[in-house]
Amino acid sequence: MKKSTKTFFVFVFVFYLLVILSSCTKQTIHQSPCNGNCDGNYTVIYQGVPIFPNANGYYEIDWNGLNYFQIEGNLTPLNDQYVINGVPLIEANFDSDYWVVFDTLRFQTPMYSYLGWFNDNTLNTPIPFGSYTYTINDLIDLHPPTNIAGYQIPKHFCTECPYAETIIGSHSKYNYKPKQNFLVDDEMIGDTINVFIETVFNTEGGVVYHGHNTPSPKEIINNQIKINFI
Repeated sequence: MKKSTKTFFVFVFVFYLLVILSSCTKQTIHQSPCNGNCDGNYTVIYQGVPIFPNANGYYEIDWNGLNYFQIEGNLTPLNDQYVINGVPLIEANFDSDYWVVFDTLRFQTPMYSYLGWFNDNTLNTPIPFGSYTYTINDLIDLHPPTNIAGYQIPKHFCTECPYAETIIGSHSKYNYKPKQNFLVDDEMIGDTINVFIETVFNTEGGVVYHGHNTPSPKEIINNQIKINFI
């Protein structure tokens, strides 16, 4: 066999060997976000007392002057791979279908006189001689409607911008016990609202990181809570 022919076969052999070795890459296996099933349990709280759903699945809040209720979560812990420096990559997003429009705001402040009376000898506690009422009208022209979850949509809201979803709703990140306050007042008595909760386990999931062949897993759980005000 000629030397050139031997050289050719050696080159082909080395080429196929490199192809075979390059195709044998190490397969990286990600942990699942949770050790078992990821779950988010949420409790409705009013005046520090947990409220449980009735037979129809509705939570009933008996309003008695306290103008907010709370929803508190208890989330499944993440696997160690998704806890960075002790901070879990977890998030709870809160929203509702109830909006409040503020049209007129009225409040009173006490009025004092520099020649007025005081109720102690130190002259530190003056006695008001009356009150003054402030009224602000047409607030709807100044402020957009407010969601009882605690956010407003700006007048010039960019729906196509990458940050748009961070403006919608209220967010609690990096803890296993998220808590959110919701507005409630006497005008809501007799109404029914829906609270929507999205829980994201491994907020950095869905991305293929360097040295990995598959995207990091992410799990999303959606909950809906129906509340009646009585």
